[in-house]
Amino acid sequence: MLSPTAPEVRCSISPPKIRPAPTMLLHLPFSVTTFTSPTKFLGNFVRGKFHSSIEDFVLSPSRGRRLNSVKSVQTSCRVSVPGCGKENVLSSSSNLNEKKKIVPHSEPPSITDVNLLYQFFDRSSNLMVLTGAGISTECGIPDYRSPNGAYSSGFKPITHQEFLRSSRARRRYWTRSYAGWKRFTAAQPGAAHFALASLEKAGRINFIVTQNVDRLHHRAGSNPLELHGTVYSVICLDCGFSFSRYLFQDQLKDLNPKWATAIESLDYGSPGSDKSFGMKQRPDGDIEIDEKFWEEDLHIPTCQKCNGVLKPDVVFFGDNVPKDRADKAMEAAKGCDAFLVLGSSVMTMSAYRLVRAAHEAGAAMAIVNLGVTRADDFVPLKINARLGEILPRVIDIGSLSIPAL
Repeated sequence: MLSPTAPEVRCSISPPKIRPAPTMLLHLPFSVTTFTSPTKFLGNFVRGKFHSSIEDFVLSPSRGRRLNSVKSVQTSCRVSVPGCGKENVLSSSSNLNEKKKIVPHSEPPSITDVNLLYQFFDRSSNLMVLTGAGISTECGIPDYRSPNGAYSSGFKPITHQEFLRSSRARRRYWTRSYAGWKRFTAAQPGAAHFALASLEKAGRINFIVTQNVDRLHHRAGSNPLELHGTVYSVICLDCGFSFSRYLFQDQLKDLNPKWATAIESLDYGSPGSDKSFGMKQRPDGDIEIDEKFWEEDLHIPTCQKCNGVLKPDVVFFGDNVPKDRADKAMEAAKGCDAFLVLGSSVMTMSAYRLVRAAHEAGAAMAIVNLGVTRADDFVPLKINARLGEILPRVIDIGSLSIPAL
């Protein structure tokens, strides 16, 4: 046990070099341990004490390494986190209440949870990560299935079949998506995105698959497989030609200049404010908006190659993930030695089948998500925590060298 006069150790961690980040002092009120031999986890990783039963709880029966003996010291860590400086406080405070409405309530992750997740990373040599909407809600992008998600208000997203058969449905979709585009693309990657990018570059994550269409992983420095596509591209349903969503936005505006001016002049306000007029931001970037803006004489661009119908390059509800993409994800799931689900309820079959395949192949399994998931019955390690709170703590507990992004 530590004496009250035990020395304090300070460790300085540098963030990914995305932008200059001032230093924030983070006091971690727990004992940490140093190993008598080097760990493979990015140099010397200082971590908290754990119970012996944890090892049996996390490890796959066929994989894993035992830990060396440990000794304890008291520590506090000086952690630099992108976007946490004083100059960012005022600019971020306006979004704080809005994000609280989007992200379900959660207590801070416990020391035990942080240790469990660290050990899961440490024992893997071929780790696959699946991310869902829960990693982006912390950045202000709503989800569907959480208690505060779109489904809770009765919202039903457009289906693939509806988009194909109805020109009216297409006009409604593109109007709402055009209106929400600026706000959707203004979302910034969160602490969890940067943490995963650091771990990926350091070789601790071998493969990331995301269900999200928002490209926040890319902006943080990762290169995930986008299982459900991305709204940043538009594709022709007839010839397969694809091009930038930004170009499509310009084309839509050029075809409908007065309409675009009216849309862009709307004051959306904050959700729930007197200025919001019920125009709620939706998970895929569109905004719920009055039908008068899309019912009359709206001209939608067609494919410049074949004059075909254009849609965002995403997998709508009722559609299938392209076979080559699904096969690549499945191959990775069957070949990994550990599979980590982050911020997903894995309710969609495209995600659930990956989790099930990894489990059946003998991989160690873990989930970090707020709320129940479809895989809770067979995944041994389940942590209820916000990703932006637990992942940086896994990385920044101790002295650890992470390559700059």
